[in-house]
Amino acid sequence: MPPPLPSSLSPHICILSSPDLQDLLTASSLPQLSEILQSFSPLPQVTTRTTSLASVPHKAFALRFSDLSEIEASCREDEEERAVRTLDWIGSRINSRCAQWVDDMDKMAGKQPTRIPWWEELKRCVEGDHVPSKTETWNHPVAIILAVSTNTSNPLQVISNLHARAIEFPSWVDTAYLRYTLMVHPKDSTLSDEEAGALFNAVKKQYGLHSYLLSLDMPNPPPAPVPVPTAKPRLPLAGSDSPKMSTKPLDPATRNSVSNSINTLRMNEKDIQQTAKFTREFLVMSLIPWMEKCVMDWNENFVSTRRLPSRLFSSTRRLFGTPSPSPTPPPTHRSTPSRASTHSVAPVSTSPALAGSPQQRRLAEFATVLGDFKLAVTVWETLSKDGKGGSDILPLLLSPSPAVPLHVNNTLTSMFAQSAEAFAKVQLRALLCAVRWEIGIDPSDFANEILEGERWLVWAAGNAEEPPSALLLAHAAFISSRKQTLRRAALWYLMAANRLEKCGIKPLTMYFLRRAHDLCINRPKKELSPSFWEAEGKVSSTSRNCNVTMPIIEHPLGRLLYSTGYVPDAVKIFLGLLNASALSTSSPAVLNDETESAEVYLEDFRIAFEHLRAITPDLPQESDIRLPFTFCNPSQSCLRFPNENNRGEPSEWEQREESWNRFDKSRGVSSRFATNYKAYVNEPFWVDLALKNPLDVNITLADLTLVVQELNDVDPSSLKVFLEIEVIESVTIGAKETRTIPISIKATQPASLKITHATYSFLSLLSSSESLAVRGKRLYNTPAQRQTPTYAPDILMQVAVAEAGCRLVADFVEDEELNLHEGEITSLSLCLSSIGVEPIGEVWLVTGSDNLWLKEGNDKETNFDEMPAVEVIRSSNSLESHEPFELSLEPSLSPGQSLNLTLRFHALSLGQKEIPILLLYRETSDAPFKQVRKIQVCQVHPLFRIASFAAPSPNLDEMYMLNLEIQNVSDSIARLTQISTVSPSWICDSSKYGKSGSIFPQQLSRFVFGVNPWNDISGCQETLEFVTKQLAAVVHGKAVDLINPPSMNLCCSHVIQGSHTHLPSRFAVPTFIHSGKRHVAVGSNLASYAHIPLHTHQHIFPLFNPAALDVLVFWEIPAEQRSGNILISGLNLGATHSPLRDIVESAENAKITRSMYAETQRKKEEILQDIRNSEWNMEMNPLHVTIHTSNVYHDFAKGPYRLRVHFTIRNYSTTLKSRFTLKLNAVTESDTSSTDEHPVIYTGRLKFHATLEPRQHTTFGAIAWINRPGTYALGAWYLETEVLESLPDIVNNADRVRCRYIQKPPLNDNPFVSICHARRIPI
Repeated sequence: MPPPLPSSLSPHICILSSPDLQDLLTASSLPQLSEILQSFSPLPQVTTRTTSLASVPHKAFALRFSDLSEIEASCREDEEERAVRTLDWIGSRINSRCAQWVDDMDKMAGKQPTRIPWWEELKRCVEGDHVPSKTETWNHPVAIILAVSTNTSNPLQVISNLHARAIEFPSWVDTAYLRYTLMVHPKDSTLSDEEAGALFNAVKKQYGLHSYLLSLDMPNPPPAPVPVPTAKPRLPLAGSDSPKMSTKPLDPATRNSVSNSINTLRMNEKDIQQTAKFTREFLVMSLIPWMEKCVMDWNENFVSTRRLPSRLFSSTRRLFGTPSPSPTPPPTHRSTPSRASTHSVAPVSTSPALAGSPQQRRLAEFATVLGDFKLAVTVWETLSKDGKGGSDILPLLLSPSPAVPLHVNNTLTSMFAQSAEAFAKVQLRALLCAVRWEIGIDPSDFANEILEGERWLVWAAGNAEEPPSALLLAHAAFISSRKQTLRRAALWYLMAANRLEKCGIKPLTMYFLRRAHDLCINRPKKELSPSFWEAEGKVSSTSRNCNVTMPIIEHPLGRLLYSTGYVPDAVKIFLGLLNASALSTSSPAVLNDETESAEVYLEDFRIAFEHLRAITPDLPQESDIRLPFTFCNPSQSCLRFPNENNRGEPSEWEQREESWNRFDKSRGVSSRFATNYKAYVNEPFWVDLALKNPLDVNITLADLTLVVQELNDVDPSSLKVFLEIEVIESVTIGAKETRTIPISIKATQPASLKITHATYSFLSLLSSSESLAVRGKRLYNTPAQRQTPTYAPDILMQVAVAEAGCRLVADFVEDEELNLHEGEITSLSLCLSSIGVEPIGEVWLVTGSDNLWLKEGNDKETNFDEMPAVEVIRSSNSLESHEPFELSLEPSLSPGQSLNLTLRFHALSLGQKEIPILLLYRETSDAPFKQVRKIQVCQVHPLFRIASFAAPSPNLDEMYMLNLEIQNVSDSIARLTQISTVSPSWICDSSKYGKSGSIFPQQLSRFVFGVNPWNDISGCQETLEFVTKQLAAVVHGKAVDLINPPSMNLCCSHVIQGSHTHLPSRFAVPTFIHSGKRHVAVGSNLASYAHIPLHTHQHIFPLFNPAALDVLVFWEIPAEQRSGNILISGLNLGATHSPLRDIVESAENAKITRSMYAETQRKKEEILQDIRNSEWNMEMNPLHVTIHTSNVYHDFAKGPYRLRVHFTIRNYSTTLKSRFTLKLNAVTESDTSSTDEHPVIYTGRLKFHATLEPRQHTTFGAIAWINRPGTYALGAWYLETEVLESLPDIVNNADRVRCRYIQKPPLNDNPFVSICHARRIPI
C-alpha cells in the first residue's frame, strides 16, 4: 500500500453547473456542487492498476473539486500578482488567529504539542490552492463535470449548451481532461423517474458513457445539518467582488467563533449515500480507468523514445546535416520549468507554453497518483536528469537516503536562481514544495539524521521576510527542539521572530522569542570534571550559555513586552541584557557595536523602569527587580587612616620589626607591640571603595554610602547614632573604568566596627546594595573539605576605634618624589608631632639598612688639612645593619609639640626605590610600642660608569697596578673631589696617572695607582679561620654558631684629594664605606648562596674579605648642589690556595645518609658547589714572571751580541711559600708560531731553582746569544711551581706540597727585544 500523498497532488476536477442547478442547490440551503462533492473526499479503499496490471490498494484516494468559472477567472490573473496576494492573504489569516493560538499553546503548561496550529493553518492555505500554474500541471484539471438538473424545461438542451461551451483556459493549461456529464434529479422535479431515465439514456448515447443520473430527495424544509470535513481555505477572487482582506486582528468573540466554526451539509441520509455513491462511481468507473489508459498510452511513447540510444540520433543528425540540439544546461545554473503534455480521447496536442516533454511530466504525475511508483520514479528521474523538473517529487517517492537531500537542494537552487522580478511566485512555489515534503514524508523519516528535513524548510524559507517564510523557520525550529538540537532551534525561532516582527504579527513574535529564550537557557549537558569549574573560578550552575544569541533574543522580546503592557518582565529582561553586556569578552573589532548596544539597553531600561514607577507608585523596595551585576570590588577595597602611608612591601616592615626584636634581645629587654589601632575617636578614617563599571557605557550612581555595623551586633538594621558616614550624591563611572571612591567614617565613641555593604541608587532609579565580604580561603583540612570545595567564613573589613591616648604623626617636610644620582647623599627632613592626649616618653627610629641613618653632630664637613693621606678604620666586619636610633625628647614630647629630625640617605642602587622608615613610640617604659610607618619614594639615575681592574706591576716597587676608568654617563658636569681605597691587606700609593677635576658628559677619565701589602694587618687570619669554621658546619649539616665575625683594621688610603674647600668628614667616611660595602655584600651573598638561610649570613660571612680592595669615589655637581660617593667593590688581590678545599672534600667523602627526598641530596650538592666556587675558596698560581730588557744597537761586523735578560719572579701569595724551577730554551707554542720575530736562544745557565717566601721576589740573569739584527721573542722559558705548606704534626716541620703549577709564556703577550745593526753606537 503506497503512502498517502499530499492532497495538492490529487486529481483536480472542475465542475461547470447550469444556472438551474445552482438555483436548486441554493433553494435547498446547500452550497455549490463543488463544495458538496469535496465533502466526500478522500474516498476510502480504492484500488488502481499499474502498467503491469498489478493492483495497488489505496487506503484513501483524495479528489479536489473546484468551480470551473472560478478557476477560469483565476487563470486570467497574472501569476506574480496572484502570488503576492496569496502571501498577503496567508499573513492576514495568521495575524487574525495567532493570538488565540498562542493562548492555547500557553495553556498547555509545558506539554509537548502534537500539532502546531499556525503550521496546520499554513498547510491548509497552501494546499487549498487549486489554480493551474505554468510551472507544474498538478492543478491542471483532470476532469470537467458538466452538471445540470432535471428541473429545467429542456434538460437536454442545457446539456448540449454546456458541452458546446468553450473552456476559457489559457493556452498553457493542459487540455487532456475527461468530460463527464452529471444530471441531478430532485424528488420534486418536473420529470418523472421514467422520463429522467430516458433522458439519461439519450445523454449516454450522445455524449458517451461518462454520465450519471444522481437522484436526490432534497426535502423542503431542509433537514438538520450534518457535520462534514472542513474545506480548505481558498484565496478570494481578485476584484471588487472579492471579500476584503482585513489585516487587523479579530476581537475575542469573533476569533472564537471563527476557530470553533464547523462545516455542515443540510442533507438527509439517503442523499448523502446517493452522493457518496456517485463520487465513488465517478472515480472508480470513469476517472481512474481513463487515467490508467492515458498512462498506458503515454508510457508506450515514453518507452519508444528511450529504446534507441541518443548517440545514434546525434550521429544521424551529424551525417545528414541536421544540427545536434544544444545540451541542456545543468539544473544548478538555471531552472527549466517542466510542462505536462496534453492527452485526451482526441489526438494529442501540445500547449505552446509547455516546453520540453509535457507528456512525460503528465505521465509521471498520473503514475504517481495511481500508485505506480516504479514507473513514476523512472520518469521523474529522467526529467530531473534532463533539467525539466521532477526533483521536487522524488523526495516523496524515494526511501530515505543521502541522495534525497540532493534532490531537495537541486529543486530549491534552480528555483531561487530565477529572476528576482518573480520573487513572490518563487517564494510561493518553494513554500508549496516544503509543505508537500513535510506532509508526504513520514515524520520519523523527515526528522532523522539522514534527511534532516528541518533544514529543507529553512532552505525553502530563503531570505524572504513574509509570514509564510517565518512559519517555515518556526516549524524547522519546532522539529529541531524535538530532536534536542536546542541551539539550532533557538536560532531558527529567533530568525522567525525577526521576520514576523517586521510584518507586525506581535503575538507569534513574542511566542517565538520566548521559545528561543527558553531553549537558550536550557543548558546542554557538559561532561566536564568539577575541577574544571573550580580552576576557572566559576560555578557551573550559573555559567551563562548562548551569550552571543541571548541579547539578540531578549532585546526585541523586552521591547514587545514593554509595548504590550508587561512592564515588570520588560525591566527584568533589560537588566539581563545589561548583564550580558557586562559579561561580554568580545574582541576590539566588535567593541564599538557592543558599546552602542549597551547604550540602547541602558536607555530602554531607564524608560521602562521610569514607566514602571509611574504606574506603580508604591513599588516595594524588596521587589524581585535586582541588578544582576555588581560595581564594587571588595578584594580591592581597603581602609585608609589619617597620616598613614601603607606603601611598601610587607616583607620590608617585617624585616624592620625583626631587626628591632634582635636589638631588644641584645639589650636583654623584652618589649611588645601594641594592638594596631588605626582609627581613633572623633577622627575620620576612610574606606577606599573600588568601583569597576562592567558596562560599555557611562553609569551614574547616586547616594553612594556604606553600611557599618558593630562587630557583635545581631541586628543589622539597628541605627548607629555614634557614626557619621559620608553619602556621595553622584558618582559617574566611565565605560569599563575602575575608580576608587573614598567614603569617610567618623565614630564618636570607641567601638569595633565592620563594613558590610555598599548602597547606591542605580541611575537614581533603582536602589541596590552590594556585600563587601571577600570569600575565605579554600580549606583542605579534612577529607570532606578536600573532596567538596569548602571555604572559610567570608572576610569583612573590620576596624577598631580606640581612644586617642598618645599618638605620633610623622610627615616629610618635602613629600614629593626625590630625583637622585647614584651614590648621592641627601637629607630627609622629618617632622614628628604629638597629636594625642598623653605625652610620648620614648621614640626609636628603625631604618633596617645602612644607607639611611640619623644625622648626628659629628657628621659634618671639615677642611682638607684635617684629612690624612692614610688612616686606619676599625671595622666590626659584620653584615648586621645599623642599630635603631633613640631620639632625644628632653624628657618627653607633650601633646601638641613637634620634633624635627634630619636623616641622611645614601642612594646606592638604580631605579625607582622606596625608603621605608619605622618609628616606634610609647608613653612609658612599661607600655607597648606603637608604630608609625612612612615611605619616601626616590628615583635614582646613573651618574658614572666605573670599571676597575688590577694587574701585577712591572716595577719592583709595587706589587699591583690598579687601573680605574670613570665615564660620566649623565647630562651634568660632575667633579671628582676624592678617591680613596679601602682594604684589610693592601695599601695604595698616590695616583701615578690622573688627577681630580671636572668630568664632562660622556667624558672618560683614567687613573693608575700602585698597590703594595699593608704591614699593619689585623684580624685577617682570624677572619679566614672564622669563615672556615662556619662553612664547615654548613657543609656537614650542623647548626651554625650565632656569633659575629671578628673585627679587623681597614687601611683607608686617600690617593686623590681635590682642592675643593668642602670635603667629606673623616667621621662620615667609615659610614659611607660600611654602608656601600654592606649593600654590595648582602646582595652578593644572597645570589651566591641561595640555599643557605638568609638569617645566618651575618653569622657566616664577614663584611670584608681579607684580600679585598675597594675604591670609594667622591663626587659633586656644584651647579645642582649635589654630592655623594660610589663604592666600587669586587677586587680581591693576592693569590690564595683553596683554603676551603679540605672541608669540601671531607663533606664529599663523608658517609652519605639516605634521604627519601631527592631534592635534599640535590640541595646539599648545590651548597657544596656554591662554596667550592665562592670567593673564599679561590685558587691560583702564586708566582708571576717578569722579564726586563731593553732595545740594543750593535755592530754585528765585530761579532755576535751577548744580550743580558733579567727574570724577576714574585710570590703573590700572602700565606704560603713556593718552590720553583725556571727552565730556559724550552720549546713552547709561541716558538713554533708563524711570526716575524725570531726565537731567542739562551746560553750559559739554563735552569734556576729557588724558594720564595710570601710576597718575596727574586731576580735571575740569563745570557742570550744574538748573531744577527732583528726582533727576538723572549718567551723560551718554562716555570714549574710547588706551593708548600707547613704542618705542625709532621716531624721536623717538613713542608708538604699543596699545589703544583706549570706556567708558560702567554701566547699573545710575549716580551720582545729589538737588536739593531749600527756601525757606531749612538751616545
